[in-house]
Amino acid sequence: MRMATTLSVLVLGAGGVGHAVVTGLDGGIGRVDPFKDMKNRPQAGHGTNILLVGTDGRDKVTPEEKEKYRLGGAPCHCTDTMMIVHVSSDRNRASVVSIPRDSYAEVPEHTDQNTGRHHNQHPVKINAAYAEGGPALTVRTVEHMTGLKMDHYLEVDFTSFMKTVDVLGGVRICAARPLKDSYSGLDLPAGTHRLDGGQALQYVRSRHTDGSADLGRMQRQQKFMAALIHEATGSGVLMNPVRFRQVASTLLSSVRADQGFGAEEILSLGRTMRDFSPASSEFTTVPIGQMSFPVKGIGSTVKWDPAKSRKLFAELREDRPLARPVPRTQDAKGRPPGTTVEVAPDRIHVQVYNGTRTDGLGRRVDDALRATGFRTTGKPLAAGAGEVHRTIVEYDPRWDRSARSLAAALPGSELRPVKGLGATLQVTAGTDFTAVRPVRAEATGEGEFDTVTGDQAVCP
Repeated sequence: MRMATTLSVLVLGAGGVGHAVVTGLDGGIGRVDPFKDMKNRPQAGHGTNILLVGTDGRDKVTPEEKEKYRLGGAPCHCTDTMMIVHVSSDRNRASVVSIPRDSYAEVPEHTDQNTGRHHNQHPVKINAAYAEGGPALTVRTVEHMTGLKMDHYLEVDFTSFMKTVDVLGGVRICAARPLKDSYSGLDLPAGTHRLDGGQALQYVRSRHTDGSADLGRMQRQQKFMAALIHEATGSGVLMNPVRFRQVASTLLSSVRADQGFGAEEILSLGRTMRDFSPASSEFTTVPIGQMSFPVKGIGSTVKWDPAKSRKLFAELREDRPLARPVPRTQDAKGRPPGTTVEVAPDRIHVQVYNGTRTDGLGRRVDDALRATGFRTTGKPLAAGAGEVHRTIVEYDPRWDRSARSLAAALPGSELRPVKGLGATLQVTAGTDFTAVRPVRAEATGEGEFDTVTGDQAVCP
């Protein structure tokens, strides 16, 4: 989950900063040989496949950081997070596929790196492959499960993640609802936040902010990666040799990679990605068929959907995009406009009332809400006697998330719960009404593989 920074380094090379800036960075990279003695590997496809893993190693984390960011406890020496990054052959697109860490997997026959014992092929949770056989068994297991040949391997730890985010000056994240997790220490109110390295680590590690557990965590990781790419490409880092070297050296000081992936390769890849932006990236998760698949001796695992996952990996092998082009209204910077909310406007039913003596105000509010995407009745009504000064949003408590989303479109409005009101929310326009603020839902997946593009995931 912390390898988002690694992907950003691929982008950072796009600035054409020159060989001299990158020279010497190779010395900071820890080297591993995950492809040693590998046989019967999948046939190579088009483009470049990079296996990014985040381990739970915390040896370099200070005692103060461990306490502040809830990083205590014994590490499991396994992969906390695993992603496949596919860079297209034309270097115009990066497809990022998250692999649930509890995925059911079959590790190939191997010798345990810790005990020296020989093991036949057997089932595990995929994150345990690293504990049994390190990077080599991890790569073999992923190739065995996906049918994709990995070209490179990159491994990141807690320390490099936090330091790299700090060197970038933090990363901007939008939360449509409050995010609180007592396990990781995350505590973010709804709204826009600039997270430093420690806060960012809490954000991407959190699994207990809601009932979505690891799937929700992967979605936040993908959103963070999109935001990090946006930060790297829009902050001037690409064109500033000093800042580029600072960011790259900070990350690479605690990264482990295969021998074939070094500074020269980063530059070569980066030179052809000059126009890379959040819109050039797309994010998805391996299609899941069964969320709780019990395996004797292992426990509950996540079982992939066999047909959909095979098709997803075939698309990557053939170097095809996973996201469908979706036409959308954009702002001056080419991004979908509006404040990010929990519930999409087109899922919210609204009845508008005119609470003032101003003729036509109800119609104006109804039209503005409808234009923003809300499903209004199209027939505004008079609120009755008296005049309302502050716009009111009345809602059944069962539809509180919808009410918050509607209130975000009506700045300054008052939320009033009304038991038994039902699914249709009521807006009484007051004399304080000026305009409807555009809103949009948090990015949701599109297409067959529920893919989110980077421009959909970043803050508007």
